[in-house]
Amino acid sequence: SELCSYAGLTPMIRQSGSSVKGRPRISKMGNQKLRNLLFMCSFTACKYNKACRDLYERIVAKGKSKKLALIAVCNKLLKQAFAIAKSGLIFDATYKSTLVKN
Repeated sequence: SELCSYAGLTPMIRQSGSSVKGRPRISKMGNQKLRNLLFMCSFTACKYNKACRDLYERIVAKGKSKKLALIAVCNKLLKQAFAIAKSGLIFDATYKSTLVKN
């Protein structure tokens, strides 16, 4: 989303031609203060926000790095905050999106 891009949390593919492929990293082209704040909040979110904790554990269980999992949590937090601001509703930890199956 545009908001994640503004925070510089979107992945950037590093590739030159067809043979040189670098590891994808976050772009870091957005708002540095917002990105740093979200990263610090992601530690607490992994403890107290069930959706963020589940996401973090799922990514780490796949063998990915903890830092990558925390960046995913940052994206999740940003999307949750945007959804709350846009809807005007109070945060509901048990909320399930109608788009998600199960």
